[in-house]
Amino acid sequence: MQKAVRYLETGSVDPFFNLAFEEYVLQNRKQGDYLILWQNENTVVIGQNQNAEAEINRSFVERHNVKVVRRTTGGGAVYHDLGNLNYSFITDAGELSTLTMSRFTDAVVKALESLGLQSEASGRNDILVNGKKVSGTAQRVVGGRILYHGTLLFDSDPDMVAGALNADPAKFVSKSSKSVRSRIGNIRQMLAEDMTLRQFWDRIKNELSGGGFTADSLSKDELKKVDQLVNDKYSRWEWNFGRSPKYELTNKQRYSGGTLEVSAKIESGIITDIIFYGDFMAVAPLYPILDALKGTPFKREEVEKILSEFSVSDMFGTITMDEILDTVFHAGDC
Repeated sequence: MQKAVRYLETGSVDPFFNLAFEEYVLQNRKQGDYLILWQNENTVVIGQNQNAEAEINRSFVERHNVKVVRRTTGGGAVYHDLGNLNYSFITDAGELSTLTMSRFTDAVVKALESLGLQSEASGRNDILVNGKKVSGTAQRVVGGRILYHGTLLFDSDPDMVAGALNADPAKFVSKSSKSVRSRIGNIRQMLAEDMTLRQFWDRIKNELSGGGFTADSLSKDELKKVDQLVNDKYSRWEWNFGRSPKYELTNKQRYSGGTLEVSAKIESGIITDIIFYGDFMAVAPLYPILDALKGTPFKREEVEKILSEFSVSDMFGTITMDEILDTVFHAGDC
């Protein structure tokens, strides 16, 4: 990164807006070196090639109002909250054959070392402090420009991190890339002298910009285009869940009305096949409801809409609508 870094803030904690803001800058600000620092409220951010359902604990995410958004870079799923600071470098990619992650990880490692922290890059895309992961990173090249971004866990809630990303991999069969859960740590707990997140933010801004930056902002017209990108892409179910690779899921729950097991195949976020098993006391065959569910988006409200068109009690006995939905969306065991 050169000295004359253009520094941007999104002015938002909305993950849909922030990722749209980042993409807009990458696609449209074609000259100069940019540093963006930003935060998301409670969010799971999944990699571009991941199966969203297999990465999240759906019941936890819904119960705690955690947003789920897909980014345009690879890598694994990460949890963001207001104890986490995100950074984005956008600059010329240069010669791709010589492009390495160390071009950017070195700057982050040095920034953390300036705070007295023993830091190192590890594996493909992690940065460690005292052996604990504090930053996951990813990158993307578009039209000769590179986006390199990552997290900095400063004072995140470890229970939220663990809960939101605690999907059971045994319930999914998929060729999508899976996240590797690492031993994470909070930077604040490892500092010799305590500081607030705002103080940390200011230190990181100065360190990552090399001490020389020019404050910048997007124009009103540019912000309108960011909002359009939010509406057309980042806030849409089709982008965040519908792009998930083909996968299969199974789940089994025991209720007072009997055992209920579901097996389903999902492709591009659409149910292509589904079947229920169990010892529930049905008086009517399930075939009509199974046929009706094929082609339905894998969304709780869409499945509920289909189920409500049938006599659930005839087909599932005393197992309730909510119990069926909890089994399909693996919420009953969380």
